[in-house]
Amino acid sequence: MNSLISLVGKVAVISGGAAGIGLGTAEVLAEHGAIVALLDVSKKGEEAAEALRSKGYQAVFYLCDVTDAKSCRETISAIADKFGRIDILFNNAGVTVRKTIVDLTEEEWDFVIDVGLKGTYLLSKYAIPIMAAGGGGSIINTGSGWGLKGGDRAAAYCAVKGGIVNLSRAMAIDHGAQNIRVNSVCPGDTETAMLREEQRQLGENDEIFMRNAIGSRPLQRIGTPRDIAHTVLYLASDLSTWVTGTAIPVDGGGIA
Repeated sequence: MNSLISLVGKVAVISGGAAGIGLGTAEVLAEHGAIVALLDVSKKGEEAAEALRSKGYQAVFYLCDVTDAKSCRETISAIADKFGRIDILFNNAGVTVRKTIVDLTEEEWDFVIDVGLKGTYLLSKYAIPIMAAGGGGSIINTGSGWGLKGGDRAAAYCAVKGGIVNLSRAMAIDHGAQNIRVNSVCPGDTETAMLREEQRQLGENDEIFMRNAIGSRPLQRIGTPRDIAHTVLYLASDLSTWVTGTAIPVDGGGIA
């Protein structure tokens, strides 16, 4: 394996790791040698970790609510105690409610903001000192194409993703001296359960929904979790040692 892309001996923490982009990324990082710690509120994360272990990879699952400081602090502490280090943090947990600002309830707004933005803050808050003590690391935050431009009926989601993109820049500035790189990966529509939940919320049939999802993307398809995972791998590896504070669209050319 190319030494620049090898993650052998590195510990990667992945929130929202039970399914979708989180699980797809766990698979790719594990394939390149990382020990992966999957965090999720769904106990399906244990099945996901077991499936990775059955393939010979090192994977563990932690039940973690990223909106709760105690849960995040204890989870990060347990990972550090078990493995002695944290090298990669992929802040990927997120939810969406497809509504305008007028139609959103306060509870829905808080839910979307807390999972996506507060969760990124909390896990980073507790992981950064451990990373710094180990000589540095890489934090990758899941933004979105809608963190770089607006979208319809997704006010809270756009607020979260725009916040994550700029939070990543601020973190890169604050922690570069500790050899901690911070970037955001910005997916377009990706084939996940969350995408299908959006379809359900919008009440659209498959043909209309997929036509809108593909839209004017030059590559004429939606993404797969591994499409996103390969960019996370780049940002986690030594291929990107001088890349920090940036947002990388991975969207089949949708932003273009």
